[in-house]
Amino acid sequence: MCGLIGFLSANGAAASVAPAVEGALPDMRHRGPDEGGVWHDDDAAIGFRRLSIIDIDHSHQPLPWLDGRYELIFNGEIYNYLELRERLAREFGATFETDGDGEAVVAGYHYLGPKIVRELRGMFAFLIWDSQERVLFGARDWFGIKPLYTYSDERGTFFASEKKSLLDVAAEGVAHDVDTTSLQHYLTLQYVPEPASMHTAIRRVESGTYFTLKPGEALHPRRYFHPDFAIKPVADADKLYRQIGEALEDSVEKHMRADVTVGAFLSGGIDSTAIAALARRHNPKLLTFTTGFERQGFSEIDVAAESAAAIGVEHITKVVSAEEMMETLPLIVWYLDDPVADPALVPLYFIAREARKHVKVVLSGEGADELFGGYTIYREPLSLKAFNYLPAAARRGLGRLSTRIPEGKRGKDLLRRGAIGIEERYYGNARIFRPDEMQGLYKPFDPNVSYMDVTRGLYEQTTHLDDSTRMQYVDLFTWLRGDILVKADKMTMANSLELRVPFLDTEVFAVGSSIPTDLKLTKETTKYALRRALADIVPAHVLNRAKLGFPVPIRHWLKDVMYEWARAIITESQADELIDRGAALRLLEAHREGPHDYSRKIWTLLVFLIWHGIFVEQRIRPAIPEPVYPVRL
Repeated sequence: MCGLIGFLSANGAAASVAPAVEGALPDMRHRGPDEGGVWHDDDAAIGFRRLSIIDIDHSHQPLPWLDGRYELIFNGEIYNYLELRERLAREFGATFETDGDGEAVVAGYHYLGPKIVRELRGMFAFLIWDSQERVLFGARDWFGIKPLYTYSDERGTFFASEKKSLLDVAAEGVAHDVDTTSLQHYLTLQYVPEPASMHTAIRRVESGTYFTLKPGEALHPRRYFHPDFAIKPVADADKLYRQIGEALEDSVEKHMRADVTVGAFLSGGIDSTAIAALARRHNPKLLTFTTGFERQGFSEIDVAAESAAAIGVEHITKVVSAEEMMETLPLIVWYLDDPVADPALVPLYFIAREARKHVKVVLSGEGADELFGGYTIYREPLSLKAFNYLPAAARRGLGRLSTRIPEGKRGKDLLRRGAIGIEERYYGNARIFRPDEMQGLYKPFDPNVSYMDVTRGLYEQTTHLDDSTRMQYVDLFTWLRGDILVKADKMTMANSLELRVPFLDTEVFAVGSSIPTDLKLTKETTKYALRRALADIVPAHVLNRAKLGFPVPIRHWLKDVMYEWARAIITESQADELIDRGAALRLLEAHREGPHDYSRKIWTLLVFLIWHGIFVEQRIRPAIPEPVYPVRL
């Protein structure tokens, strides 16, 4: 696990850029506090910061292989690396000088070529420089767990785990060039969709792709992961439930591979509880961690503690105050690189900081909802099914009727949503500002830019699937990799803590993606098949409990304890060319006075304005703490 930075020269002058590569490494010290290193030749320069997890004493990076023909920098973990090393030795006579997983990646590339990425179970972003063929090969994991940014100019092409490192090496003016399309998408979705970033010149290598790059040439990406939901009829439901349980148990067992102590995040939900219960089978002394707030209805600490007692694990909690949130948000935004307006980032940051005092690795339940049908919105097609039998003209008429019903009246939203198709209706779990709400607030608003630009291709690829499954597919490429996995990676790595997500495993996906919709979703519940599979694993009080996650009481706090703080962020901002501060202040006042809840809209603006103050104005300068080291390992 590490932060990496790499450069491929366009003109054979990598040596002159190597000092800049080394100078950008401190921005990623939190990703790898244990050690660092830089290597270069005429064409390539690579550097890394390492967090030692597996083969602590020997798997140093950059990692040379085959007498220096290859140089590897690798961020992530390969959970089937032992099996892969054994196969490469058996079939090709491969020999290894370390006990780590990185060497399996570079050896696999040597013997199997780009096909190696399809053999890797894990999370990864890596670069391999082949000094004989003079080609750079890189890849990012199936689901987008680990980030990889890229930037090009006349010198060549840079890659890094952190965008801030690329800003360090980028040409003057890049930091001030905000991508207005990305910002408009952010105001709708609460994140910047891949492959863009909030800076026009800096992009992201997409999840599930690999690429090759030669000096002076253009990047050639290729998608290797096409997440097909190959739904199969089920003759024996009990057999399916066993397959789900076996796949998840195998994944957790492999995700526990480490030379350091592994813990687990534990909320009050079924996903994290299942992971913790399975992990305890491999570590009876498992430590679990949860967080909450001192406000009724905004904490799962009690439920998580009950779950911890039921599965027999030690439990550690962290309660977050409004004052801590306000004080820490600029630092959190600095770690994010791009704004993400999910308030759950804040408690996740604090529980990661607490966990890092005790462990280096934690397991968590991300991905279960997208793979097994866990979001309530996935049941919407069931409630709107009757609209499918109406002629198009009748549906349009109901849509017009919905506009005449006053806001807040029962039935208005049902008619509105039933009148439009899935492609227009669904674009992810977050819907912050509608286009009409952006006008007058977002100055560069472009009516020709639509959230459908992000999802259109995804819907075109899924015409053979039912609406609920299409929503899952869309979320894999939007909500999951844009919000869920960004906050998971950034908030844990901010604290030099490695987070592992056993649900996002290729073998688990193979089982989950085959489940018929009527076994995923019913009128009463979500994740039906998963709940049945986990019936003997998770405590009864959790099995059918409604999803809560890490809720944050910003609705209440922005009316009182956070009001002056929020007002100051808006009034002090210098993003006037982008955001109408008067409109933002009126929104804040309307929320304070009630009765409507505008807290998520306000939070979205606050996070962006803080981001702008840090990365564009350079007016806000968070104090970056030293990495936290554990009390015990």
